[in-house]
Amino acid sequence: MTDLLRQPAHVGDLIAAALSRDADRLVAIGETGERLTAGQLAEGISRIEQFFRTLDPAPRRAAILARNRLDLLAVNNGMSFAGIVMTNLHPMGAIEDYLYVLEDAGIDTLVYDADHYEAIAAALKERAPGLRHVFAMGEGTAGRNVIEAAQGFTPRPLVAPATAPGDLMRIAYSGGTTGKPKGIMVTQASAATSAYIQQMTWEWPREVRHLICAPLSHSGAAVLTSILMNGGMMVVLPGFDPVGVMQAIEQHRITSILMVPTMVIAMIDHPRFGEFDLSSLEVIFYGASAFPTARLKDAIGKLGPVFFQFYGQSEAPMSVTVMRRDEHLVDDPIRLSSCGRPTPLVHVALLDDDNVPVAEGQPGEICVRGPLLMGGYLNLPEETAKVFEGGWLHTGDVAVRSPDGFLRIVDRKKDMIITGGFNVFAREVEDALNEYPGVRAAAVIGVPDPKWGEAVKAVVVLEPGASVDAAALIASVREKKGAVQAPKTVEFIDALPLSPLGKPDKKALRARFAA
Repeated sequence: MTDLLRQPAHVGDLIAAALSRDADRLVAIGETGERLTAGQLAEGISRIEQFFRTLDPAPRRAAILARNRLDLLAVNNGMSFAGIVMTNLHPMGAIEDYLYVLEDAGIDTLVYDADHYEAIAAALKERAPGLRHVFAMGEGTAGRNVIEAAQGFTPRPLVAPATAPGDLMRIAYSGGTTGKPKGIMVTQASAATSAYIQQMTWEWPREVRHLICAPLSHSGAAVLTSILMNGGMMVVLPGFDPVGVMQAIEQHRITSILMVPTMVIAMIDHPRFGEFDLSSLEVIFYGASAFPTARLKDAIGKLGPVFFQFYGQSEAPMSVTVMRRDEHLVDDPIRLSSCGRPTPLVHVALLDDDNVPVAEGQPGEICVRGPLLMGGYLNLPEETAKVFEGGWLHTGDVAVRSPDGFLRIVDRKKDMIITGGFNVFAREVEDALNEYPGVRAAAVIGVPDPKWGEAVKAVVVLEPGASVDAAALIASVREKKGAVQAPKTVEFIDALPLSPLGKPDKKALRARFAA
C-alpha cells in the first residue's frame, strides 16, 4: 500500500505542476510550425487519460510506435496518467523485433503513427494475439484515430495517479547487442531520480529553447520533464538531419540540444556547416557512446565551449556521471576522454571481478547504487541477480579514476581484447587512431588469432580524398601506446555500421571481420 503521508513527487506530479503554470506560454513547435501552449498540452493529456480509462478491457501495458511528432507528447503522457505501463518501440526496428517485445512485455495496447507505420501496425494486429486495442495517431485503417476519439472528453486538471517508488512506470528495451533485447523495468523512483539529477546538475540555459532531433522513443524524451520544469519550450523535428538541425537552430534561436556524438560529427563535417548562424546555442548535451577525443576537440573548436556530457544507461538512466562545460579542457586529452564525476543521489565504485574496489589509478568496472537504478530485467531473474551481484549495478563499462575524481571509460568489459595475455582497451587505441591526419572515425575490435588468442584489428574511415598508409598508422599507435596496443591489421571502410541508437556497432564489425 502506498504511504500517502510520505508520498514522493514522481514524474507525473512534476509534469502536472509544470503545466499548471502560465497556461498561455509556448511549450512546443512541430515540424510544420504547429504550436502548442502549456494549457493545450495539459488539456490533451487529460483527454487522452480519460479516453483510455473508459476502455474495456482496461489497458495495462501499451506500446507506442511512432516517429517524432507533436501529438506524441499528449498521447504518451496521457497514457501514463491513466496508469498504463509504457513501452516505446524503436522507429527503426523490424516486425520480428516488435513481436518479440509485445509478447515479452505482455503488451495489450498498441498506438502507432499512421503516417509511417500503417502496414506494420496491420501486421502486428494480425500476428500479436495479446493485443486487445490498436489505435492510430492520425487517420489509419488498422486502428481508430486516438486523437479524434479523445476530443469528446472535457479536460480536467491533471492529477498524477498515486504510485509507490517501486511501482513499474515503463519497460525500456536494450539494444540487443549481446542477444535478445532485455526488458528494463524502469520504476517511478528511477524516472523521478533521473529528472531530479537533471535539475540539480545539468547546465540548462536561462531561457530554454530546446531542439529535439533524437528519437522521442529513446533519449529525446528523457529531457521533457526538465524542459517543462524549467519553463522552456521545445522544437520537435521528425528526426536527425544535419542541415535540418542547423536550419532549426538558426530559425528558432535554439539554446540547447541533445545529441549523440555521431550526430555532432555529422553536423560539423557537413559541407554546409559554415552557412548557418549557430551562435544562440549555449549547450549541447551529449552521451550514449564515446566521443573520440580528437573529434571532440575539433567540435569544441568549431562550436565553442558548449559541450556537456552525461553518462548512464537504461538500467541507470541518463546521469550516473556528468562533465560540465568548463570541465572540457581542450589541451588535456585525458580529461576530454573522461565521462565526468558521479552525480548526487548515486554511489559509484570501480570494482574488480571479485566486487572489491580497485587500487587508485587501476581500471575497474563502474558499479552503481541508489534510487536511480532500474527494478530489474523483466522475466529474467537470473540476469537480474547477475547484474545486481554484490549489491551493485554492474554497468559493464571499465573505467579509470583520476586523482581529481573524473572517470575515464576505457572499454566495455565484454569488448576488452586479451592478446598474448595482455589486456587492451579499445577506447584508448581508437583515440590514438583518431588523432592521425586523415582519419575521420575508427573502431577497434579483437579477432581470433592462433598465436595471440585475439589480435587487435582497427577498422578505419578516412576523410574524403585522404590517403593513409596502414603501416604508418600502426606505427603511430605503437609509438603512442606501445606494441601490445598497436593494431596487427587495419581495414579501411566507407562508414562504420551504427546501431539504431547511433552507436558504432561492434557486433556487426566482429561478424564481418572475425574470419
